[in-house]
Amino acid sequence: MAKKAVATLQSGEGRSFSKVIKMVKSPKTGAYTFQEEMVHNDKVKEYLAK
Repeated sequence: MAKKAVATLQSGEGRSFSKVIKMVKSPKTGAYTFQEEMVHNDKVKEYLAK
């Protein structure tokens, strides 16, 4: 199943999106967590600047 999902992302409209992983520090515990999101290639720098 995973191979099929990857194949569909590489053809057509899937190439215009990137998976962005951002490390965020929790205000309560101080531990770091990771946020993963699919972002359009034009918006990657804006997403990381937040």
